[in-house]
Amino acid sequence: MAKDEVDRLARMFKALSNPNRLRLFMNLLEESKLDLAKGRIHDCFLTKLLGGLELGAPTVSHHVKELSDAGLIHTQREGKQLICSVDPDGLAQLKAALTVAS
Repeated sequence: MAKDEVDRLARMFKALSNPNRLRLFMNLLEESKLDLAKGRIHDCFLTKLLGGLELGAPTVSHHVKELSDAGLIHTQREGKQLICSVDPDGLAQLKAALTVAS
């Protein structure tokens, strides 16, 4: 595996090593799994993903930025709402790395 691929995976795993970020990412995956299986990107309002997490807005903003910077999610503003979606390339890279490791 090339160095840049290893570096990108390291950023992804580092982002997912935080329990709150992992929960956010897993919530988004759960929301989008049917669309992802059909090859479509599923958008979800961040407020819907926060169910069960008791985090303040600054903390959530930080976690979303970390997931986005790691290449795991895309974000887009729509008025006051933040829309999130799984980055299909990032997810594919994670799956490939985990498949090779097993």
